[in-house]
Amino acid sequence: MEKTVWYYLDGDTQKDYELLKKAFHKNATMKYVSSKKGYTESNALEAFKSIQGKEPETNRMNRIEYINIAGKSANAKIEVVYPNAVVVDYMNLLKIEGEWKIVSKIYSMKRKKK
Repeated sequence: MEKTVWYYLDGDTQKDYELLKKAFHKNATMKYVSSKKGYTESNALEAFKSIQGKEPETNRMNRIEYINIAGKSANAKIEVVYPNAVVVDYMNLLKIEGEWKIVSKIYSMKRKKK
């Protein structure tokens, strides 16, 4: 299960879409609330297509805060720490045909005080 979470973190950090695809179910959703758009929901893989060709991120630290597993379902809390902000991801995963896949992601960004 942890390997799936790292596929996501490493794929996002390295801007490697193929690695990200290993983490997410094809119908996985991504949801957040922004101050400009309000509630936003999208297909996670469609949203991540935009990372292709971008430079890897070197100014972040990835941390898995926890993983809870109950049978074939699990959730994880992840923190991505940047110099000026922290992104907190909550992932829901299911074990589908023997493989853990992220089926939904919600997240929020919190700016660090200077």
